Amino acid sequence: MRKTVWLCLLLLGGLTLVAQTQKQKVSVSKVKVTGTTKAENYAEIKFDTLRHDFGKFSKLDPVVKCTFSFVNSGTAPLVIHQAFASCGCTVPTFTKTPIKPGERGKIDVTYNGKDRFPGHFQKTITVRSNALSEIVRLTIEGTME
Repeated sequence: MRKTVWLCLLLLGGLTLVAQTQKQKVSVSKVKVTGTTKAENYAEIKFDTLRHDFGKFSKLDPVVKCTFSFVNSGTAPLVIHQAFASCGCTVPTFTKTPIKPGERGKIDVTYNGKDRFPGHFQKTITVRSNALSEIVRLTIEGTME
């Protein structure tokens, strides 16, 4: 007798679960989606170049600078959240204000080779933004003699 009662309760619970699942499937299909999608309203960062070569420079004047220019080729304002280098000898500074569609911005990079070993170097700057391509990596390189 107890087995029959437990079996009936288990069967009733299973049917209730199936009915709830079916009910949820129906209600989800009736939901109307509104708003914009990422494809309709987006920011896009497009750099003129992703690499800069300082060439050879003297260890007597070890501080060199370059600028990476970019344009917002999207349809929404572009915001750069963060720009950081792979080491402390490289310091990026960037445009802090939102860049409107079609406008230009820049990232200035300073490499300080003072008290570093002479020779070839290669450093990476990682840029995070609200663009479709959220992370972009820039590269600087050169030879300090």
